[in-house]
Amino acid sequence: MENNNLIHNLDGKQVTPGLGYGKFFVFVALAVVIGTAAGFAITKMKKASPQNNSISTAKAVKTVGIADKKTFKDQAEGTLKEGGIDGEGSFHLERPGGPSQNVYLTSSTVDLSQYIGKKVRVWGETFSAEKAGWLMDVGLVEILK
Repeated sequence: MENNNLIHNLDGKQVTPGLGYGKFFVFVALAVVIGTAAGFAITKMKKASPQNNSISTAKAVKTVGIADKKTFKDQAEGTLKEGGIDGEGSFHLERPGGPSQNVYLTSSTVDLSQYIGKKVRVWGETFSAEKAGWLMDVGLVEILK
């Protein structure tokens, strides 16, 4: 009888075919699909877990507002206080040098009342004023430490 196997071992022993290429590629494709599904499920569970939500809310927001440096090109830094001067501004920044160095603030984009008493850096647009030395419409607030 003649041996018609195309694969031969060099030792002369007959080699039995194992996994064929088709079965191998099906196995790899199945492993990729199962791995992708498992990864997707794990990320969805992490997003839904209450433990993860408490971590994300514990991180303080550093900046609030519109980061448009073209429109809001002026900046000032100080401690945010409530109150303007003679009807100009609703808030002001206290800065070193006394009341003459205060920046009076108004904002149509950021609720400044949330940052009263905090040291902040603000970006905004300067407006002309009659009483305030510096009147600014705030577009972006950064909380400083």
